[in-house]
Amino acid sequence: MNERACRVCKRLIEEGNECDVCKSNDLTTNWKGVIVVFSPDSEIAKKAGIAVPGKYALQVM
Repeated sequence: MNERACRVCKRLIEEGNECDVCKSNDLTTNWKGVIVVFSPDSEIAKKAGIAVPGKYALQVM
């Protein structure tokens, strides 16, 4: 698996060169940890500032 993380919103991207959420092309393979958000109304999503369901990196370097 060669996922890249968006440096702006931390969304994990499997294909392409642009983030689905924020449309940034600033992607990196240097990231750690994963959070999967099913509901943006959850407490964890709110604390992480995530508004769109999906896979996100916990730490982007």
